[in-house]
Amino acid sequence: MQNVIDRLTVKRDDILAKKDDDKGFTLIELLVVVVIIGVLVAIAVPVYLNYRQGAADKSAQSDVRGAISAIEQFYTSNGNTYPSGALSSISGTGSAATTVSSIDLKDSGNNKVGSITVSDKTQLTYVLNSASDYTICAKNTGGSGKIYVYRSKDGGSVQTATSGVNPTSTGC
Repeated sequence: MQNVIDRLTVKRDDILAKKDDDKGFTLIELLVVVVIIGVLVAIAVPVYLNYRQGAADKSAQSDVRGAISAIEQFYTSNGNTYPSGALSSISGTGSAATTVSSIDLKDSGNNKVGSITVSDKTQLTYVLNSASDYTICAKNTGGSGKIYVYRSKDGGSVQTATSGVNPTSTGC
């Protein structure tokens, strides 16, 4: 009986000694963790990019709303006339040589009545169609490519353009 107890004690000591040497992770365990992280990244990146595109689209839509407010404020403050074609196109791309991110609306006395500001990467175009009708369109190059249009003769809210509309320096 003592012999069996001694052998079990030796066996237990051997197992405990091996257990102390067994530190760290196996290659299989590390590979499993890497695969799990890869799957999570593959799911998260497209979702993140969709959120960014959506935010850029909302930014362009918001810029159109801001421009509507500024132009209507100009209209009421300047004898019921809309700004002339001086606002043909502004863009928030940051290249100061060709574009600006904000433009002041000035009355006939050169007094600032309002201003239109656009977000980064948003191109906004204002077109005076007639003395009582204008169109504003905008898109954000960081977005999904949607173009947002407001036509004063139609009133209502900012619409997503169906086709054939592109904000340029000459019109929508």
